[in-house]
Amino acid sequence: MKTRGAVLSSGIPILYIDIRVFAHATEDLDRVLTAVRNILPVESVGTVVFKKASLTGHHGNPIVLFETRIKDRRVAQAVFEKLSAGLSLLDKEFLGNEIMQHVEKGNLYIRLDKQSASLDELRLSSSDPIHLRIHFKKHRFEEILDICRRSGLLP
Repeated sequence: MKTRGAVLSSGIPILYIDIRVFAHATEDLDRVLTAVRNILPVESVGTVVFKKASLTGHHGNPIVLFETRIKDRRVAQAVFEKLSAGLSLLDKEFLGNEIMQHVEKGNLYIRLDKQSASLDELRLSSSDPIHLRIHFKKHRFEEILDICRRSGLLP
């Protein structure tokens, strides 16, 4: 991993990262926030502030939305590096096979398993996930693909 760290230390061209997660009425809000904070690098947890919005579900059930936009380049890069280091090879291969569905207009969309994140593990999931939108300076698909490969996010 040290060889890849040299590539990453030069800076990944990320403008910002949006993180969103829904907490349903049956979930403990503090546990949901802990799960989403577990995807952040330890040194950045205190600097990332989540906004809280109260919503109503289709059947009138209360839902809380937590969201943030990480604009600090060092924090955004650290989140990307943690994601690259934390996903399993199987998840990276899955993402690589499905990458066309995850990149649009300079954004990489990733969904992480909320339950795994609460256990401090990073896993892809589409069921009740933590949503990440990573917005790159470069907008072409090939450039984003190259960045993801060089960073170790894709095999």
